[in-house]
Amino acid sequence: QVQLVDSGGGLAQAGASLKLSCAASGRSFSDFRRYTLGWFRQASGKEREFVAAVRWGTGTTYYADSVKGRFTISRDNARVTVYLQMNSLNADDTAVYFCASRGGAIDHILPPTAVDFSSWGRGTQVTVSS
Repeated sequence: QVQLVDSGGGLAQAGASLKLSCAASGRSFSDFRRYTLGWFRQASGKEREFVAAVRWGTGTTYYADSVKGRFTISRDNARVTVYLQMNSLNADDTAVYFCASRGGAIDHILPPTAVDFSSWGRGTQVTVSS
């Protein structure tokens, strides 16, 4: 079982930036190469939705249309950590953000849904004030 610890949320003004982190453990580095790590978010009263993901081994990135050009997902191999840099935040970005992992690719299921990922962090709240 992969363990994920997500952090970095907080309160931001519209137009500001935040950076989320997700530290992964529970697998060897070679195992992680076949994994996809991603971020989902869930606003109050809404379903959990895909935000961004990265295929660990290739570095291929995927984004929801709503965040393209504003959010950037990246990974640090040495720290086995995934980051989500969020720029130009707006009120619609307010949600609890969850890190998630999947033991395989997502190219054939784009955009992925929550059921496509098997391990989850506890979530970190992002609140954007307008």
